[in-house]
Amino acid sequence: MMAKVRIFLEMIKFEHTLFALPFAYVGAILGAVTVEKRLPEWSECGWILLAMVGARTAAMGLNRLIDKAIDARNPRTANRAMPAGLLKSTEVIVYIVISFVLLFWAAAKLNPLAVKLLPIAVFMTVIYSYTKRFTWACHIVLGLTLGLAPLGGWVGVTGGVTWEAIILYVTVALWSAGFDIIYACQDVEFDRKEGLHSIPARFGIAGALWIARAFHVLTAVGFALILALTDLSWWYFAGMIVSAALLLYEHRLVKPNDLSKLNAAFFTMNGILSAVIFVFTFIDLVVIRSW
Repeated sequence: MMAKVRIFLEMIKFEHTLFALPFAYVGAILGAVTVEKRLPEWSECGWILLAMVGARTAAMGLNRLIDKAIDARNPRTANRAMPAGLLKSTEVIVYIVISFVLLFWAAAKLNPLAVKLLPIAVFMTVIYSYTKRFTWACHIVLGLTLGLAPLGGWVGVTGGVTWEAIILYVTVALWSAGFDIIYACQDVEFDRKEGLHSIPARFGIAGALWIARAFHVLTAVGFALILALTDLSWWYFAGMIVSAALLLYEHRLVKPNDLSKLNAAFFTMNGILSAVIFVFTFIDLVVIRSW
C-alpha cells in the first residue's frame, strides 16, 4: 500500500505543491492584514495547508487519469505511472476522492464562503484537463485554476472577496499561464500530430514565447498594483523587483531554437519566484511590523 502511495505522489509531483502554497499564504496574510487588520491564526494556516494539499493532489490525479491515453502515446510521458501500468485507474480514483474529501473538510473548517466557492474550484480542476482537446486557451484555464490558491487563502481568513484579492488572483493566473506556455513548447510536434490544442502548437514556439513574455510583463504589473493598493511597503517592493528579475532570467533561459534549459526555467525559477514573493511579503507584514 505504501509503495502505491509513493508511486502516486511521484506521479503527481507532490513536491510541486510548493509552487502554489506560498501564494496561498500570501493571500491569507495580505487578506488578514488588509481587511481585518490582523494576522492569520495558526489554525487557519493549518487548514489552508490541508486545503492546498487536497486541491492540488486531486487536480493532478485527475489530470493523469484523464490524460492516461494521451500520455501513453507521448514519448516524453509514456513512462508515467498510469501508462506504464504501475497504477490502476481505480486506485487513482480512490486517491482523488480522498483528496477532495480533505479539501472539503479543510474549507468547512475555515468559513461558509470557502465552502460555497468549492464547486467552482472543483469544476476548474476537472475541466482543465479536457481543454487542450478543443482550445489553445488551455494554458489560461490552468492559470485561472492555479490562481485560486491565493484567492482561496484570502477567502479562507476573511470570508470575503475584495478588489485586491481579484487583482492578486489575476496576477498569479497570468504567471501560471505564462510558465505553462513555456512548458508546453516541448510537446509542440506531438500536440500537432495528435490534434491537441496549445499556444505553441497554434502560434509556433517563437510566438508562444512572446505570448508568455507578455503574460509575465502583466504579472509584474499586477504585483505593482498590489503594492499600490495595500499596506505593503519597501520590503515587498524589494521582493517584487527580485521576482521581476527572475521572470526576465527565466525567459533568457529559453529560446525558440534551444529548449535545453526548459526544465530549469519551468521548475527552478518559478519555485523560487513564489517563495520570494511569500518571504518578502512575510517580512513586510509580519516580521517588520512585529518590531
